[in-house]
Amino acid sequence: MKATFTTILLFLFSLGFSQNYKALVSEADTFYKNKDYKKSVEKYTEAFKIEQKSGSDFYNAACSAALSDKKEMAFQWLELALNNGWSNVSHLKTDTDLDALHNHKKWQPFVNEMQKIVDEKEAKLDKPLQAELLAIYEDDQGIRRTFIKAQKDYGYQSKIVDSLGKIMMQKDSVNLIKVTKILDKNGWVGADKVGGQANQTLFLVIQHSDLPTQQKYLPMMREAVKNKNASNSALALLEDRVALGEGKKQIYGSQIGFDKETNTNYVLPLEDPDNVDQRRASVGLGLLADYVKNWNIVWNVEEYKKQLPGLEAKNKK
Repeated sequence: MKATFTTILLFLFSLGFSQNYKALVSEADTFYKNKDYKKSVEKYTEAFKIEQKSGSDFYNAACSAALSDKKEMAFQWLELALNNGWSNVSHLKTDTDLDALHNHKKWQPFVNEMQKIVDEKEAKLDKPLQAELLAIYEDDQGIRRTFIKAQKDYGYQSKIVDSLGKIMMQKDSVNLIKVTKILDKNGWVGADKVGGQANQTLFLVIQHSDLPTQQKYLPMMREAVKNKNASNSALALLEDRVALGEGKKQIYGSQIGFDKETNTNYVLPLEDPDNVDQRRASVGLGLLADYVKNWNIVWNVEEYKKQLPGLEAKNKK
């Protein structure tokens, strides 16, 4: 009993540190988006005192450092990004956030080092399959970037948004045919065979598909997570979509609804709201309060529980 209690305490401490780290990274990202790069750097610095595991977080921190003219810090964080698995050299070369580093003596040696690592990794990849999946990725994400921008510029109910929505549905149908063909032939191929971004394409297209397709490939993705060919956090999003599609409540709070009458966003029906952050942490997701800020939602669990019966009724219409 004592050992079990100690284990629980260690888990709770670990969970607290993890959530604090994610909260700090979220704050850093918000400062970055608001172009307050100095404060963004300060928050990343605080976060890295807690945890130093995420290559993408180190890369984003390096961008903030470069934009606030902290070049040595930027290179330090880029090195840590590389050491923690971040190696998107093509993005590195074209990212304008890093323009201030291009004339520094460390820039070209760093680019060369990353290119060498990428070349070694990609020598083992299925290049034709990678190229096919990357093309699908751009098709899937490109129309969504345009769609989201149009929503912000013209409003959710505008004609241009409606038109782009139809184009997006057409593209999704075509991409789904391509991806299901790949999955049925090759299984859920991992990043070790097609690279990280191409691997992510599989999840993106399936999550945008109809419910029967999601239900069909959900077990395959669960198995892929066990084999480290897909991420736990991505699986969580698909689990939520399928649960809602089946008339159940979502588990991780990843799915957001839009109320046309009030012109506001809201968290779709959620199971056990009190413990959602523990579940999110277990799959590598940050705090729900930070996540929903992207939709201008203020998370108040007590208020949400009062609204939940009405949200469930609304979702069943």
